[in-house]
Amino acid sequence: MKRFATWALLVLAAACAGAQRLPDTVLPSHYQLKFTPNLQTAKFEGSETIDIQVQKPTSTITLNAADIDFRTVEITSGGNTQQGKAAEDPKTEMATLTFEKPIPAGPAKLHIEFTGTLNDQLRGFYLSRSEKRNYAVTQMEPTDARRAFPSFDEPAMKATFDITLVVDKSDTAISNGRIIKDEPGPGPDKHTLTFSTTPKMSTYLVAMAVGDFTCIHGSADNIPIRVCDIPGREKLLSYALHAAEENLKYFDQYYAIKYPYGKLDIIAFPDFSAGAMENTAAITYREVLLAIDPERSSPRLHKLVADVLSHEMAHQWFGDLVTTKWWDDIWLNEGFATWMSPKPLKSWSPQWHVEMDEVRDNARAMATDSLRYTRPIRNPASTTAEITQQFDAIAYQKGAAVLRMIESYVGEQTFREAVNQYLKEHAYGNATSEDFWDTQTRVSKKPVDKIMRSFVVQPGVPVVNVSSRCEGGNTTVDLSQQRFAFDPAVTEAGKEVVWDIPVCLRAPGGAPVCELMSQKQQTRTLQGCAPYVYGNADARGYYRTRYDSASLRKMAESADQDLKPTEREQLVNDAWAMVRSGHSNVDDFLSMAEGFKDERESGVLQSLNGSLHFISDELVTEADRSQYQAWVRSLLHPIAEDLGYHTMPNDTDNVKALRASVLLTLGYSGNDPKVVRLAKEMTEQALNGEETDPALFGAMVQVAAIHGDAALYEQFLKKVSDPKLPPQEFYTWFFGLTSFRDPALLKRTLELVKTPKVRNQDAAEVIGSVWSNPAGAQLGWEFFKANWPALKEKMATYSYGQMAAQAGSFCDVGLRGEVEQFFNGEAPQAKRSLNRALERIDNCIRLRQQQETRLASFLKGNQGTGRAGAE
Repeated sequence: MKRFATWALLVLAAACAGAQRLPDTVLPSHYQLKFTPNLQTAKFEGSETIDIQVQKPTSTITLNAADIDFRTVEITSGGNTQQGKAAEDPKTEMATLTFEKPIPAGPAKLHIEFTGTLNDQLRGFYLSRSEKRNYAVTQMEPTDARRAFPSFDEPAMKATFDITLVVDKSDTAISNGRIIKDEPGPGPDKHTLTFSTTPKMSTYLVAMAVGDFTCIHGSADNIPIRVCDIPGREKLLSYALHAAEENLKYFDQYYAIKYPYGKLDIIAFPDFSAGAMENTAAITYREVLLAIDPERSSPRLHKLVADVLSHEMAHQWFGDLVTTKWWDDIWLNEGFATWMSPKPLKSWSPQWHVEMDEVRDNARAMATDSLRYTRPIRNPASTTAEITQQFDAIAYQKGAAVLRMIESYVGEQTFREAVNQYLKEHAYGNATSEDFWDTQTRVSKKPVDKIMRSFVVQPGVPVVNVSSRCEGGNTTVDLSQQRFAFDPAVTEAGKEVVWDIPVCLRAPGGAPVCELMSQKQQTRTLQGCAPYVYGNADARGYYRTRYDSASLRKMAESADQDLKPTEREQLVNDAWAMVRSGHSNVDDFLSMAEGFKDERESGVLQSLNGSLHFISDELVTEADRSQYQAWVRSLLHPIAEDLGYHTMPNDTDNVKALRASVLLTLGYSGNDPKVVRLAKEMTEQALNGEETDPALFGAMVQVAAIHGDAALYEQFLKKVSDPKLPPQEFYTWFFGLTSFRDPALLKRTLELVKTPKVRNQDAAEVIGSVWSNPAGAQLGWEFFKANWPALKEKMATYSYGQMAAQAGSFCDVGLRGEVEQFFNGEAPQAKRSLNRALERIDNCIRLRQQQETRLASFLKGNQGTGRAGAE
């Protein structure tokens, strides 16, 4: 599953009651499921027959069920059929079926008739709404299949499924299998669709979609591919189909096991909680990540669609074919898919330079892993709340980062051989972390198990301190490792922790020199005398690097000649992390940033610009703001002038992305008059229906909103009311409403959340975007508290952990206390998300106290140097 983030990384909430493990006395092997959804009343009728194996005689069977009304329960075993009774426990999301006579060990058939509700909480079997009608669709991961049908809803309890759907005559349905039978009835207004038997799979991968979907068709390697959406979106699906075809060709070449499911459907819904979901052979999506106009979309959006498709398609092997045994190892699904998803894109669209995105993903993981309240990659989870909170940057981005590091350590071909061996050994079954690293160890004949255990089982990220000196014509490199954390107390507490780290060093002009660092301190000698040594060659290692100030400045001065783009991006990320942790100062960072005035790789400047935005929002005082803005202009305005302010015919995707990033930062943090004027002009053109530059559209709309007034706000509101807008254009205008600086306008945006104009899936993101707006933090928080009962109901599964996590954007002592008190009282099950948020707030407050004076002094020393672009 790909989590959705419009303008911020979001953490899915822990909003459910507890759940616990099922007994292993009864195991399923096959489900026959039949559903009759009523899209008008939002109800459904269901029946199922489950083939089970009873391990020992019993009078009770326990399975998962939530929000299900049992009508009939009976079991047939040994030629005898008897009726049973169901007793549900909402707290554990289980139902116990009791029978008068003991059921003997052996095979049996369990038959249940039931009813349920097509809920509005975007989970289980639920109701999705377009402007014209209702749809019945599913989202089962992680623990919501039990809301659609009574089931053994655990990943290791795999089975095959026969699914039948009774739908309105004018509608169709999509599921994991092909339609093998389409029969009229029951009655004149219905028809019955029967789907082919699925492969053996977990319950959370069951998919159903009912409505008037329209599809476009294609294929790859003789596998038919459909991309589907609600009527009227067909013209927006061609790029997704192309990307799916290219991705499947790559995967079929990479894996020893060809795509195993016979067909692939890709379906977009108007309402969908996640970004996308990897249901076996029936991937489901939020529209904005699938339906785009290829001619009016930026390269960034093309890449996003392709990457999310690649992630979900990679899951067809990692997650669907081979499934984690339990949710504590969810990284075996999500980390693998995140690691794999860039590979096809590198192959068929190398101009995107997705290796730069991998460095950014590493930074995202390290940001979470640098907290006291991080967690190990493999982490215990038993309740639904605990399971849901496993889907975070540790599972996705850290899991992927560790895999990339191991792949670099053993070699790509060896790693691939071991991956294929692992898939063959566990196909249609389940696996654990040990299964994977034991296979890699066996194939590579290297201590992969030892390395991975240190990164998977223990929490945190290491920092490797790199110090070099010239001795006797060679370079001696002293290395030491310790835990890295933003809080010095956490660093001190973890000073004795040791990782097994594949460290790769590079001197300017030299090849990487790699070794396994298994001790607190090690020394390595490199040939020749080097001015400095870079400590993470190719940026493939999951660790921070720390240098002294002199080495850092030398690197920045010659980085564009000496370091690869990925290494320069990692250098920027590491240098900023040292500021955040108090190991370096903001003036050193800004001095280093000045060394990147000739940088022309978009990924490097995107990472640098992200730090400049943070400094603007959290560290700059109003007394110093004009000086900081002048400094930003002095750094970036020459780059903008060199690039030009409009896309040119021969521009590469890198240049387009670089221009957008630079202009956004100039408009956001630099208050550059030329950029602000351009943003307003381009935005006005777009509002009038004129063609605008797709590569700059999103950045310019945001800048225009930041500097916009009430009249412009009214134009945004009118625009988002247009039902004909493509999804990505709608969301650009829609979230632009959260960027205005006038508190009265932000209050109007927040009030929209209480209306149907804001979908349930978007409510938390709107509030979070206002919270991250410097003008909206206090206002947004007061709105959230005052309207919590209604918001909690509307946001459903988002309302607890996600909102607690988003509170981490605050940087205020008073708000910190209120956040802690509120969530402890209203959402105690969101404890991990709350703890992380409070720690982020503390870190920001501490950083402000440490760096405000140094920043002011730096800016005062640079007065008169930053007038570029200040008209």
